Amino acid sequence: MTILTGKTGTRGGLRPLLRKIWEHRADYAYVLPAIAVMLIVIAYPIYYTVELSFFNTPPGLQLRDKIFVGVDNYTAILSSEIFWKVTSNTLIWTLASTFIAFVLGFACALALHRDFVGRGVLRAILIIPWVISAVAASYIWKWIYHSDFGIIGAVLVQFGLADRPPNFIDSVSTVLPSLIVVNIWREFPFAMIMMMAGLQTVPDQLLRAAKVDGANAWQRFWHVTFPHLRNVSTVTILLLAVANFNSFIIPWIMTGGGPSNASHIWITHIYELAFGRQRWGVASAYSVLLFLILMMFGYFYVRALSGNERKDGSA
Repeated sequence: MTILTGKTGTRGGLRPLLRKIWEHRADYAYVLPAIAVMLIVIAYPIYYTVELSFFNTPPGLQLRDKIFVGVDNYTAILSSEIFWKVTSNTLIWTLASTFIAFVLGFACALALHRDFVGRGVLRAILIIPWVISAVAASYIWKWIYHSDFGIIGAVLVQFGLADRPPNFIDSVSTVLPSLIVVNIWREFPFAMIMMMAGLQTVPDQLLRAAKVDGANAWQRFWHVTFPHLRNVSTVTILLLAVANFNSFIIPWIMTGGGPSNASHIWITHIYELAFGRQRWGVASAYSVLLFLILMMFGYFYVRALSGNERKDGSA
């Protein structure tokens, strides 16, 4: 009875919550426009995509005339061969691009962390791939890989390393590795910047003390430097993985998913289904699955950031 009357034990009741909201009504009024915008541009599209994933939208049919099919879109996706092909391409694309870009960026960060003549110029040069537009980079590399006019093929033929220019992006066996090379070229500067920032946080006193104790360069790196970079490494890898899993520009502009779906990844396949074939229901089902996967990445990303905050607070 005391809980219902609100006299005592009302900590979890509705009345104190409403009173608290009323007392801070001005604060909520300030953030209300931002909340409204988020509901319009984020919440509603997510809701509509989930709803549309349960409907069939044959080509030529208006969206308002969509046909309810339940979970048929999801079962059709999971039982199709193209789903497993696209998933395999996406995993290879994401894992290879993330791992190699991180390792290459980390190596460059370690090399540029030392003082030497021209370090600033070399830093600026290595950042160029990251600041170049992805669209421009895609067209440049498409020309570089061209089987007739590409510079790589011309060099290989000129030095007798190949009888004719290779078909880098026109062959099923080489198209995905060729696109991964382009993606790594664009992304490793981001990993380099992140790791260079992390290297600034490693205490010099610990490195000097380890050197005095007789630790060699590898031991100083493994036991002193790397433990201080564990959190920033986790955040960098997660950001790269999310960007790669959701990558679109490079594979779509350079190959459009071809040849024979050899370079299709999830996001390009979704785009083709929706805007190429007008199969909005199946594309929405793919999008829902992609959203759930990215939410998992987001969960680990938030946990990594929370770990950094707890570490900083305890320090």
